[in-house]
Amino acid sequence: MALKSLAFEALDQALQETEAPWESGENSMTALTEDQRVIRLGLSPPTGEMSVESAAIAFEQGLTAAVPRADTIGAPAAVDLRSLNGKDYTTPVKNQGACGSCVAFGTVAVLETTYKRKANQPNSPIDLSEAHLFYCHGRSEGRNCSNGWWPEAALKKSQDIGVTFEKHYPYTGGDQDCTGLSSDWQSDLAKAVGYTKLTSPAAMKNWIATNGSITGCFVVYQDFFQYKSGVYRHVTGASRGGHCVEIIGYNDSLNAWICKNSWGPNWGNKGYFMIEYGQCSIETWLGPFGANNVTLKTWLRDAHVAGLWANTVDRNSWAYLSGTGWRKVSDASRTTHETMLTQLVSAKTMDSPVNALTQGNEIHEIYV
Repeated sequence: MALKSLAFEALDQALQETEAPWESGENSMTALTEDQRVIRLGLSPPTGEMSVESAAIAFEQGLTAAVPRADTIGAPAAVDLRSLNGKDYTTPVKNQGACGSCVAFGTVAVLETTYKRKANQPNSPIDLSEAHLFYCHGRSEGRNCSNGWWPEAALKKSQDIGVTFEKHYPYTGGDQDCTGLSSDWQSDLAKAVGYTKLTSPAAMKNWIATNGSITGCFVVYQDFFQYKSGVYRHVTGASRGGHCVEIIGYNDSLNAWICKNSWGPNWGNKGYFMIEYGQCSIETWLGPFGANNVTLKTWLRDAHVAGLWANTVDRNSWAYLSGTGWRKVSDASRTTHETMLTQLVSAKTMDSPVNALTQGNEIHEIYV
């Protein structure tokens, strides 16, 4: 039997009666049936963790974490990683389509934002493959579009194996057995350098203010599908499942977390939403998690050497490559180090483009 959608009339009445601080509206999710909407969730707690039903009960019984004001913990009153000191560290909103792959999208978004923030490269074109994370790493653990996944498992795969770039496995919604992965996927790879579970809202705020974005998992009620703008607060409708997103900020004056969803830019506020502190178990369920750092192994194509630096320390030479910044010339071998340094000096002198294999903050190979 097909699931029944929440009528707009009932929702609008509930919003008015409760004076809720958000508005409903037509969007990419309301154009779907209720069953099609539910497919686009995808949080599946592992054995031993709180179930969707238990998370909903805990929220409905008021068993939520107290959220301290940022000034009491020494954090800014508001942080939005889309505009932090005039810089945008987020990546574009994507659409998971008809697949319960939200965990992969939320995790990849955290890896991308964390890399840009830690490297102070807001203009980095980093674009990681959700398909690789879900259809390959998730699939290896028996996960698919119907049974979803959970963030810690996704982060562990990102740490142990890594996630390739979108160009090596473009995403389309629908179960795949890692069939679209290119044979040279390991030439471009991002790895999480550890991850941390954040055990309080205070820790969440401090992390966002100093490190980067975090995962956020919460119970989705029917009214959330119809969100358009404002600060979401559950007012009516049944629980439909669990969902994971990227939390990119918070605002104490609005009493809200700022999040990026994976239902495309035609849902919510151009793909983003705000959710009131204490709502839907978002501070306490399956995380939240932050990536400690992210390293990239990738070929930089047609970069220019804008600067060179060295001192009296043996094999301590650095090159500034256009589009990526300062990178250390690998000191693993004296011969290799000196050969690459000679090539970099020549490339700078002649203003010749170079292709460089970088890993983390080091240059490992170079072609001039």
